[in-house]
Amino acid sequence: MKKTIFALSALLLSSSAFAQSDLIIENPYARATPPNAVNSAIFMTIKNDGDNDRTLVSATTSAANKVELHTVINTDGMMKMREVKSITITKNANTALKPGGLHIMLFELTGPLKEEEFIDVTLNFANGDKEQFKAPVKKVMAGMKHKM
Repeated sequence: MKKTIFALSALLLSSSAFAQSDLIIENPYARATPPNAVNSAIFMTIKNDGDNDRTLVSATTSAANKVELHTVINTDGMMKMREVKSITITKNANTALKPGGLHIMLFELTGPLKEEEFIDVTLNFANGDKEQFKAPVKKVMAGMKHKM
């Protein structure tokens, strides 16, 4: 009897440990910085395949001492960054965190972010869930061509 209960408990714990998230982090990257830069940003698309909206409330990384969720607003023709308390990841949709829009701001970097390196990132949601991933560091201008 004890063996059956133990086996059943182990099966239940193992199945919940392998539960898949409804969120998919696509194309994440952190902006590369020059040696003395103190700020950077992280961008990505978050795909929510679930039946409920999700609320991103914070993010963390060891690459920065301070991390904030941000958006960019147009005020009297001037583009300004503003901190936001949360970002809604709408059910069955994609939410883009991109330059000029929603993004994760990194302040007080612990060192320069060098191209081809990776930083660990954790996204924290209002329901207590966390999504962890490695974001590659990329040059923002990489791949852009100038036309005359």
